[in-house]
Amino acid sequence: MKRTKRLLSYGGLFTVLTLLLSACSNTQTHRQPPTGFLYGPIYHWLGLPMQHLITWIANLFGNPPDYGWAILLITLIVRLVLLPLMLSQSKSTLRQQHRREAIKPQLDDIQKRQAAATTPEEKSALSQEMMATMKANGVSMTGGIGCLPMLIQLPVFSALYMAIQYSPAIFKTTFLGISLGQTNIVVAVLAGLTYVVQGYLSLIGLPESQKKQMQTMMMMSPAMTFFIALVSPAGLGLYFFAGGILAIFQTLITNFYYMPRIKAEVAADIKKNPPKPVKAVETPTKPKPVPKPVTTTTTKPSRNRNAGKQHK
Repeated sequence: MKRTKRLLSYGGLFTVLTLLLSACSNTQTHRQPPTGFLYGPIYHWLGLPMQHLITWIANLFGNPPDYGWAILLITLIVRLVLLPLMLSQSKSTLRQQHRREAIKPQLDDIQKRQAAATTPEEKSALSQEMMATMKANGVSMTGGIGCLPMLIQLPVFSALYMAIQYSPAIFKTTFLGISLGQTNIVVAVLAGLTYVVQGYLSLIGLPESQKKQMQTMMMMSPAMTFFIALVSPAGLGLYFFAGGILAIFQTLITNFYYMPRIKAEVAADIKKNPPKPVKAVETPTKPKPVPKPVTTTTTKPSRNRNAGKQHK
């Protein structure tokens, strides 16, 4: 259930972003800003301010303005703003993973009994027992993993896309030989590879049982990034590529600075407060049907009224 919720969350974000990007049909040609009921206000409140911000920053790099460096600087600013939140989320995730590993024998036992359960009542009772076990030991059902950083970045993705697509100056400029307004498969591949490396690094130090659960989700992020960068202007792919490099450094900080400390902290806490066993929930059983009492009717023998007459 937990993995399904994660996949649905990331899949929902992917769908929303894809629909938003595909609303503007062709990224190969510059288009006029949208004026429709839906996309007009989105461009007015997101795309136009981002366009002004990119232009202002690009002018700081000299004349002619360098829009590529402006996009990289915006990427750095966004990641620095999100860094405290993402580091806090990483620490919370690590704590939850190590606490869950401590009560793994109890959870495995409940899962075995769930597999052997034959009635909905038994399965429901065992699900309640699992939730009670996790709650008593301070383990969250979600494992501390959330998609808030991606939700916060979603307006940035949309604003960058619109700023590049609808600004002739940004659309037609090049950065290191790459046209920012055209799709570029090299940029898309590099963006996807950075998140492959980041996903691999995030698995280091995790218990083997949890690595298997995380591998599917870790591969979704690079696939989504590659596809979006592939169908978007290279300027947006440049944002993903730079963001992936910064995410690698963040993961290295988490693995080599926070992880050893969190492991020691959780180990000390578990030694002081061992995992609490939870009393097994009584699984309701269907009452056996009570057999109906068999009623026997006794019939009195009928006396032949003519018997005496016949003897006479």
